[in-house]
Amino acid sequence: MRVETLITNKLQQHFAPTHLEVVNESNMHNVPAGSESHFKVTIVSEAFEGKRLLQRHRAVNQLLAEELKNEIHALAMHTFTPAQWAEQQQIPSSPQCRGGQ
Repeated sequence: MRVETLITNKLQQHFAPTHLEVVNESNMHNVPAGSESHFKVTIVSEAFEGKRLLQRHRAVNQLLAEELKNEIHALAMHTFTPAQWAEQQQIPSSPQCRGGQ
């Protein structure tokens, strides 16, 4: 199973998001073509209500612990409650790779 699909499935099952984007950004980095090692996740879920940003990120990291240990080199997270997403609805662009692996 592709890493992107695995991430998507786990996040959908655990957080029941109202909005979810999983973007493979590996092509923006100094990795072999077809790599699945750098991802950006945008997730909107009621499960984040009352939780600080750090708590949200820890929850995602715990869920994806095995993938972070083995396949994922970098994971950018944008975690929102539905109310925050209604105000925001924009995701910051990822920075350009500086050539490292």
